[in-house]
Amino acid sequence: MAATQCSLILIAYAPALTGHDRRPLAIVHGVEHALPGLRLEWTSSEKEDLIALRDRDAWIEANRTNGGLPFLSNDDETSLVTVAGWENPNGLAAGSPPHFEVHVDLPLDESGIAAAADVLEAVGASARAFWGRVLPEGVAVTMAQQFRHPGDKHHVPPKGLPSLKLPRDIPAPEIPHYLGWLNYWSAATAQAIRFPDPDRDADLLSRSRRTATGGWVVMLTDEPLDLDDPAHLDALKRAYERFPEIGGRTAP
Repeated sequence: MAATQCSLILIAYAPALTGHDRRPLAIVHGVEHALPGLRLEWTSSEKEDLIALRDRDAWIEANRTNGGLPFLSNDDETSLVTVAGWENPNGLAAGSPPHFEVHVDLPLDESGIAAAADVLEAVGASARAFWGRVLPEGVAVTMAQQFRHPGDKHHVPPKGLPSLKLPRDIPAPEIPHYLGWLNYWSAATAQAIRFPDPDRDADLLSRSRRTATGGWVVMLTDEPLDLDDPAHLDALKRAYERFPEIGGRTAP
C-alpha cells in the first residue's frame, strides 16, 4: 500500500541484519509502544488488500522479506501507519557494506506529529541505526534534489540549499546524508558531526533530547518542516552551515 499524500516519512539507516536478528520484531514493538493503541497486525496482498495476521510476531520472525521487515500496517485508512524494512545492497558510505533501511509512514495530523519524535527514537534504538530522519512527504521529494549526480556540471539544488554528495562519496556510515525535520543521531553519529557544542547549539538543544542509548533526537523547527516558510528554510540552512560534515561537504 502506498503512503498517503499527507504523510510523515521516517527512514532509519542501520547495519544489515544477521542470522536470527531480533531487530525487526523490536522495531514493530517500539513503534506500537510509541503510539499507544496502535496495532500493526495487517499486511497486504499483491492486490494491496489488507490481510489480518493471527500471530503477527511469529509471522515477522518467519518472513524476512528482502532481508528485512515485511510490510505491516494498522487497519485505519483515516490514520494509516505502515512499517517495512529491507536490505539495501548499496553502502551508506564509500566502501561500506549493504545496510538495513527501515521505513515508517505516519499520518501528517495532530496525532502523528505529536508521536513522531517518540517513533523516531524507538525505531532508531531498536534498529541500532546510525542515523535517521522524519520529513513531510512533499518536503522529502524536494530535498532529494539536493544530491549531485554524475554529469551534473552545474548542480543547483532548490531553495538555495547546499549540494550534497551521493552515499558512495560519504567518508563513513555514521555521517548523515542529509537533514530532516526530526533527526535521529546515534552516539557515533553525534560524535562524527561534533554535536552537541554547548556554545554553538543552544537553539538546537532547546528542541533536542538525549536517548537512552546515548544518541540524540534533534528537531529543527517546532512544526513539521515547510520549505515555503522562510523561517523554516532559514533554520534548515543554518543547520547545514553548522554541520558541514552532513552530505559529505567536508571531512569529519
